[in-house]
Amino acid sequence: MIMLKKRDGRKELFVPEKIVVSAIKSGAPPDVARTIAQDIEKMAKEGITTEEIKIKVLSMLKSKNPEWERNWQVYDTAVKKRSS
Repeated sequence: MIMLKKRDGRKELFVPEKIVVSAIKSGAPPDVARTIAQDIEKMAKEGITTEEIKIKVLSMLKSKNPEWERNWQVYDTAVKKRSS
């Protein structure tokens, strides 16, 4: 089990399914979303931050389809009220 560090400093269990859901909401098909989550899970180390995960996911989304990266950033800005 990998524990990650949240923005506010709390620690939380790394749940790859959260990446899958977010990638799908960004427009990625489920198979691509799962592949991204699996790749992140393979490289994730204890204490990885949510910011590090976000940067890697955005990079992977952009490499597949730049629109998916933009969709993620729009969601983060509009719904979660934070900048990417």
